[in-house]
Amino acid sequence: MLLVYTHKITPRLTYIFKHIFTRILGVKITFTSKIEDFVAHEGMKISYTKQALGNEIFIKSNELLFSQGIDFVDITISQWDDLPCFFYTSANSLIKYDVFAASFYLMSRYEEYLPHVKDEYDRFPAEESLAFQNGFLDTPIIDHWAYKLRDALIKENVNEAHLFDNPDRTFQLISTIDVDQAFCYKHKGLIRNLGGVLKDLFQFKFSEILLRFMVIFKFRKDPFDTYSRLLYLQKKFQVPTIFFFLLSEYTTHDKNIPSRNMNYKLLIKNVADYAKVGIHPSYFSMIDELKMQKEKEKLENIVNFPIEKSRQHYLRLALPETYQNLVDLEIKEDYSMGYASQYGFRAGTCTPFYFYDLDFEIQTPLKVFPFAAMDGTFKDYLNYTPKKSYDTILNLAKKVQEVDGTFITLFHNDSVSGNGRWRGWRKVYENLLKELA
Repeated sequence: MLLVYTHKITPRLTYIFKHIFTRILGVKITFTSKIEDFVAHEGMKISYTKQALGNEIFIKSNELLFSQGIDFVDITISQWDDLPCFFYTSANSLIKYDVFAASFYLMSRYEEYLPHVKDEYDRFPAEESLAFQNGFLDTPIIDHWAYKLRDALIKENVNEAHLFDNPDRTFQLISTIDVDQAFCYKHKGLIRNLGGVLKDLFQFKFSEILLRFMVIFKFRKDPFDTYSRLLYLQKKFQVPTIFFFLLSEYTTHDKNIPSRNMNYKLLIKNVADYAKVGIHPSYFSMIDELKMQKEKEKLENIVNFPIEKSRQHYLRLALPETYQNLVDLEIKEDYSMGYASQYGFRAGTCTPFYFYDLDFEIQTPLKVFPFAAMDGTFKDYLNYTPKKSYDTILNLAKKVQEVDGTFITLFHNDSVSGNGRWRGWRKVYENLLKELA
């Protein structure tokens, strides 16, 4: 048991200390603000405060974890050996940076509460983030800081090294699949298919017209119908796979087939028999709790069990409103924490964490699973080739493996088909599972 002395025990402090010590390093931890209890403790102990009490292991604190509300925070990035870091405190401290305050700043998404320019979809842009602007977005920096802190503590007190034995923490790959459009041509009805034919005709896409008719008349499989293959790969490589289904009404940004379509319902039921499923709340649900609730209930009525996993369509996430709504709807896990335009770790960590609501200064029951790589990021935003995308994703995974973290990918049922504009991407997905499973 590790004892932490601090002059003031706050929700922010207990939240981030437990993430770093318990969830990442596997160390049980307790807190005290009484000097006599700290002195009497015989195991490993550290003080996290403004001044050292004596000759104990001391980490000088920044004020962030003892504050409330949102204020502008002055940040200067510098190097902690081979890692970028901020909130320099003192050379007299065990470590010269307050990694707890820095981790809280990143993981709480503090910067997303501050004034910023949103992108065309009303999202917080990756390019506005501290991590992107300082070149560490592609690193689960909090986890690496935690491992560096562990090494410093062990060096200071070798006899307590056994506290950091953490056999339960191992590298894990989770594959997530967003189903924005269940089928390319099938079950879309006469009007939508006729509109599609006319559009292809005006664009001289005669091969698309031929393929459409071959699929409709059952001479060819629908190119987006990749579900049996995905389920086969899940079983073959024993990789947990989660499917997020879009069940909204048709809009400019939500173009799935109707949720009342029996073929769509049968598809969802079949997938749910073999894999985990979650709701993919629609484009306009970002701050609309009622819309989100209706879509969640639609999915629950189809699968006949409570839905506890969620990922926002277009990754439209407004903090804290979206997450507050998910908590109210009893969603337990969210997988929206990532960027569309850039790959990497939006919250600075590859370890699932509980959302901290800065509005109410509390840890919520919503567990956030941050993803690191999305197919559309490489294809549509960065214009990477499949080969370059594959190599980049492997490099991301390597940084997660170094800290025994959880690596989450985001693909779509159409991208893994390898057809059309996604030519070559089926191999990207399959080779990733083969390499990382």
